[in-house]
Amino acid sequence: MFRLALSCNDRQISKFLPLLRAHCSVLSAATNALQITSEGFENENREIDFDVLFQSCNKLHLVKPLHGLLVVSGKIKSVFTSTKLVNYYANLGDVSFSRHTFDHISNKNVYTWNSMISAYVRIGHFSEAVDCFSKLLLTSNLQPDFYTFPPALKACGNLIDGKKIHCSVLKLGFEWDVFVAASLLHMYCRFGLADIARKLFDDMPVRDNGSWNAMISGYCQSGNAVEALGVLHEMRLEGVNLDPITVASILPVCAQSDDIISGLLIHLYVIKHGLEFELFVSNALINMYAKFGILGHALKVFDEMAVRDVVSWNSIIAAYEQNDDPITAHAFLTKMQRVGLQPDLLTLVSLASIVSQLNDRRNSRSVHGFVMRRGWLMGDIVIGNAVVDMYAKLGVIDSARAVFEELPVKDVISWNTLITGYAQNGLSSEAIEVYQLMEECSEIIPNQGTWVSIIPAYSHVGALQQGMKIHGRVIKNCLYLDIFVGTCLIDMYGKCGRIDDAMYLFYQVPRKSPVPWNAIISCHGVHGHGSKALNLFREMLHEGVKPDHVTFVSLLSACSHSGLVTEGQQCFHVMQKEYGIKPNLKHYGCVVDLFGRAGHLEMAYDFIKSMPVRPDACIWGALLGACRIHGNMELGALASDQLFEVDSENVGYYVLISNIYANVGKWERVGKVRSLARDRGLKKTPGWSSIEVNNKVDVFYTGNRTHPRYEEIYDQLRNLTAKMKSLGYIPDYSFVLQDVEDDEKEHILTSHSERLAIAFGIISTPPKTPIQIFKNLRVCGDCHNATKFISQITEREIIVRDSNRFHHFKDGVCSCGDYW
Repeated sequence: MFRLALSCNDRQISKFLPLLRAHCSVLSAATNALQITSEGFENENREIDFDVLFQSCNKLHLVKPLHGLLVVSGKIKSVFTSTKLVNYYANLGDVSFSRHTFDHISNKNVYTWNSMISAYVRIGHFSEAVDCFSKLLLTSNLQPDFYTFPPALKACGNLIDGKKIHCSVLKLGFEWDVFVAASLLHMYCRFGLADIARKLFDDMPVRDNGSWNAMISGYCQSGNAVEALGVLHEMRLEGVNLDPITVASILPVCAQSDDIISGLLIHLYVIKHGLEFELFVSNALINMYAKFGILGHALKVFDEMAVRDVVSWNSIIAAYEQNDDPITAHAFLTKMQRVGLQPDLLTLVSLASIVSQLNDRRNSRSVHGFVMRRGWLMGDIVIGNAVVDMYAKLGVIDSARAVFEELPVKDVISWNTLITGYAQNGLSSEAIEVYQLMEECSEIIPNQGTWVSIIPAYSHVGALQQGMKIHGRVIKNCLYLDIFVGTCLIDMYGKCGRIDDAMYLFYQVPRKSPVPWNAIISCHGVHGHGSKALNLFREMLHEGVKPDHVTFVSLLSACSHSGLVTEGQQCFHVMQKEYGIKPNLKHYGCVVDLFGRAGHLEMAYDFIKSMPVRPDACIWGALLGACRIHGNMELGALASDQLFEVDSENVGYYVLISNIYANVGKWERVGKVRSLARDRGLKKTPGWSSIEVNNKVDVFYTGNRTHPRYEEIYDQLRNLTAKMKSLGYIPDYSFVLQDVEDDEKEHILTSHSERLAIAFGIISTPPKTPIQIFKNLRVCGDCHNATKFISQITEREIIVRDSNRFHHFKDGVCSCGDYW
C-alpha cells in the first residue's frame, strides 16, 4: 500500500485521475477511495492501491495513464514498480514503451535486466534480446543470474552468440543449474549440434523431466529419430516418468522413424497413467496415427476426447486430408463449424488442400477470398504458400503465380511450391525460369524440396548439362544420398538417356524403400529394356524390399513397351495374389496398353469389358491409341465414342480418331471430328522437339523458320533426304494428316520438329558425336524410319525421347525394334 502526499503536485495529479476514470471504469473502486471533488482533494493524504490499478489496466491505452500517475506520484522511482511496468507493456505488445521505461530506471537490478531480455524474447525480437544481454555484461556492474540465461540462449540467432553465452555460463558456474543446462541443450540442438548437447546432457549431475524433454526434443529437431527413441528408453530405465510434454515430443518421432510399435506402447502408457485427458497429448496421438495412415485409431482418440479445441479439429481434418480422403475431411470441417468453432489459419491450410484434391475450382476462389478478408495472406507465409499450392494443383497456374507475386515475404517453400506447380502442369521451361529467379535472391537457400522440384523440370526438357550442375550442388550439400533427391537424379539421368549413370547412382542411394527401385525400373521400361526391368524387380525382392502399387505400374509399362505380353500378365497376377494389391485404373490402363500395342485388340477390348470398375479416359485412350497403331477403324470409333462420354475436353483423343480416319483416306470424317473439336473450343497441342547444345536448350516447332540458323537446317535436311532416298528411303505419306499433293506432303514430313532438331544437332556438334533430342508427342512413323537412315548416313547415335519412351538409333537400327 502506498500513501500519496498531495501538495505542490495536486494540480498535475488532478489531470491524470479523470483520465484514468474515463479510460477504465473498473478503476472506480480505487479512485472512489480518493473521494475526489471538482475542486481538488479534500484531504492531503489518501491511499491508492496501485496493485488494484495494475490488475485493472488490461489494455495498453489504460496502462499509459497509470504510467503517468506513477511518474507524477514519484512511485516510478521504485525499481520494483518500474520493472512491473516494463513487464506490463511487454505483455500488452508494446516493447518500445517497455524499453523506454527500462532506460529511465536509474537503479536497475538483475531482475530488471531479466525482464527486459524476456520481454524482447516474448515478442520475437531476438537480436535486441541478445544486445540487451551484452549490455548487461558490459555496462552494468551486475552479474547475470540463472534466470538471465534461458531467455538469452533462446534468443541466439547464430552459434557464435550461443557459444559466447555458454562461456558466460561456465565463467559464472551456472552450468550445473538444471534450467540453464536445459536451455543450452535446446540452443545447440537448434543449430544441429546434437552431439554437443548430448555431452552436456550426460554431464548434468541432476536431470529433471525438462532436461530429458529438451534432449528428446533436440534429437527431434535434428531429425535423429533413433537417438530420440534411445533417450526415451534411457529415461524409462532410470525410472523417470513421462509427462505430457515428453509424450507430445516423442509421438512425432515414432511416425518419423516409421516405428508404429513404439507409438502403440506410448499410447498404452498414456492410457495407463491417465495422460489421455491432456488435450495436447490427445492431439499428438491423432497426428501420429494420421502419419501412419491408421485413421480408425485417430478417429477413436478424437471421439473419446472430453474437450476439443481448434487444434483437435484441425488435427482430425488434416488426418483425413493428408490421407487422400478429402470428403471426410470436409465433413469434419462442417461439424467443427456446427459446434461454434471458427476456422483458424491452419484450418484454411487444410481446406486449401481439400479443395485441390476435390478439383473444386469454384470453391478455391472462396478459400482465397476468406483468407484475403482475414488479412492472413499478407500476415502469414504458411497460408500464402497453401493458396499458391492449391491453385497450382488445380491447374490454375496464372492465379498461383499472381498470389505468389503478392506475398510480402517469400521463403524457400514459396519458391519450391511455384516451381513444382509449373513442373507438374507440364510447364518445365517456366519452372526453370522461376528457379533462376530464385537463384538471384541471395537470402533464399535452396533445400531438399528445391532439388526435388527442379530436377524433374530439367528431366522433362532434356537439359542434361543443367541437371548435372544441380547434381554437383547436391553433392556439395551432402544431399546426394537423400532418398528423394537421389531418386529424382536417377529419374533425370534415365530420362536424359544416360541409363548407365542412372544405374550407378541407383547403387549409391539407400534402397530399403521401393521409391528408388520404382524409378530405375521405370527408366529401363521407357528405354524398352523390359527384361532388365524384370530382373531388377527380382533383385528388389531378393533384397527384401516390398513392392508397392507404383512398382507394378512401372513393371507393366516396361512389359508393354517391350512387347512382353506373357510376362506382363504374370506381373498383374502376382500383384494381386502374392502382394494383395488391388489394381487401380493405372494398372488396368497398362494392361490394355500391353495387349493393344502387341496387336491383341480384341483381348484388350474384352479385358476392358471384364473390369470391375468403370473404365476412365486413360483406358479408352490406350485402346484408341492401339487402334491408331494397327489401323482398326471400327474398334477405334467405338473407343472414341466411349472417350467422348467420359472426357470430351481432351483434344488429344480427337486428334487420335481423326488420324485413324486420315490413314484410310476418310477425309470427310476427319473434317467432322476436327469441326467437333473446334466447336468445343479445343486446340491441338503443337508438337515440339528440343535439343541441348552448349548448355542451351533450343526448341523447334513443326515448320519452324524463326531459328537464326533455319536456312542451314533446311539445307542439311535436303541433303539428308537425297542421301536417304539413294539408300531406299520412301516417304510414308500416311503420316501426313492433310489432304494435299504428294510434294507438299513430303515438305510437311521434312519439316517435322524432330527432324529440325536432329539437323540442328548435326550442324552444331562435332562429327560422329551422339545427338539427343526430346519430343513432347509421339514420334511419327515416317520420322522414325528417316532417323534410322540418318544415323547410318552420319555415323552417329541419335537418341530420341518422345512422350512414351526412348528410341536409340544407331547404324540404321532402333532399340525399340520398330515396336513403338
